[in-house]
Amino acid sequence: MTKPDPAQADFFAEPVYPTRSPVERIDIARFRSRLRREMARAIRECPFDRPTIAARMATYLGLPSISKASLDAYTAESKEGHDVSLVRFKAFVRATGAVWLWDVIVSEDGLLLLQGDEARLAEVERLRQEQRAITAEIRKLTATPVRIRRGER
Repeated sequence: MTKPDPAQADFFAEPVYPTRSPVERIDIARFRSRLRREMARAIRECPFDRPTIAARMATYLGLPSISKASLDAYTAESKEGHDVSLVRFKAFVRATGAVWLWDVIVSEDGLLLLQGDEARLAEVERLRQEQRAITAEIRKLTATPVRIRRGER
């Protein structure tokens, strides 16, 4: 079996780190709805039940308690006046372990969440890109011979 041509695109491959562009117009209602759905998904995928998540959030926030009803209000699309604050969102992410929610927050701004050592991979590629540019510049400068005139009379 021959190797596929590297220039040939794979229609089914999804990039691990997608390239994003910021959306032109902020649609707050759409964003609010998406965030609520994704937070509800985080609760479904979390090994803890809602009262435990609420208790964990309270611990992170240094509060005596957070009600399960408050948690429900943050995830109910019908509760438009109950947006989660950034501080409570951070506690929610920690309480559920759903760090991928940060990517949901930044994706419409053309940003991508990198976790831990993934940032080092991005830095390595940036340096390789710089290295290729320097190599290309050296090739361009050495393409024509340099005539040394020292010692000529």
